[in-house]
Amino acid sequence: MALTGLVLAKPRGFCAGVDRAIDIVEQALELFDKPVYVRKEIVHNRHVVEALQEKGAVFVEAISEIPAGATAIFSAHGVAPSVWAEAETKQLHILDATCPLVTKVHLEVQRYAKENYSIILIGHEDHDEVVGTRGEAPDRIQVVDSVDGVRDLSVSDPRKVVCLTQTTLSMDDTADIMEALRARFPAMTLPAKDDICYATQNRQRAVKAMAKQVQLVLVIGATNSSNSNRLREVAEMAGVKAMLIQQASDLDPAALADVTRVGVTAGASTPEFLVQEVVAYCQRLGVAEVDDLTVTEENVKFLLPAELTKAKSEA
Repeated sequence: MALTGLVLAKPRGFCAGVDRAIDIVEQALELFDKPVYVRKEIVHNRHVVEALQEKGAVFVEAISEIPAGATAIFSAHGVAPSVWAEAETKQLHILDATCPLVTKVHLEVQRYAKENYSIILIGHEDHDEVVGTRGEAPDRIQVVDSVDGVRDLSVSDPRKVVCLTQTTLSMDDTADIMEALRARFPAMTLPAKDDICYATQNRQRAVKAMAKQVQLVLVIGATNSSNSNRLREVAEMAGVKAMLIQQASDLDPAALADVTRVGVTAGASTPEFLVQEVVAYCQRLGVAEVDDLTVTEENVKFLLPAELTKAKSEA
């Protein structure tokens, strides 16, 4: 068997939240005195981080590493109120690159915490987004990441329970946990709009459609990228082999030996040049036909922070 065909999922790669976060760092580097500090990875992709470092961004793990009065940027994953408070004590000039869809979940937590709800957050406890969301109401939030974990939950009033989700999860996994939660807490409240972001859902839908046409799905993304890991899981659940790779050099021709048609997608924080490098690699192995599989067109764009827009107009 020889590799002859490749299917490219669309949409793939950068979403509006990632575009916005990268724009914020790049424009801050142009508009404000350097160095500009970024707390945590702006998005979960080392290629993006390294490109911004070359332009002058300084990435740190904690506010304590940032000098007083400096310009600092919070990553797309959001932060807890305690991080904001620490930044204020150091009089940092903060630009918030939190994805607006993550901010929506933070606002939901604030609202339901004020109303004394027990908040169940479906997500991965150590993920940056969940750490930030949980920080909004740490004594009211319980995090669950599996159906089995639902059994261990304890609430003060089963009539006042609300379920929220990390934005980058698999729709299928969330559905299973949600079903278990509904069985346990029949009066559970859900937000008016699904928390899983539009880009995550679109990329997962594209992978499901692509899985019907290929023997292997290659997901390009960082190992610590939640949405990239979920894309691999979605492909496997659709009945096709899948691999998560960070770049073309991670591929071994042996992995493609029994494949005639391969599918390629990318996580929401993966730059397109990494996709094209994988396409070129497959073409060197014999791929002559590259087909696009489009499930929807994305035209979402998020506004930049007002203080950045103002600084740009005054420059």
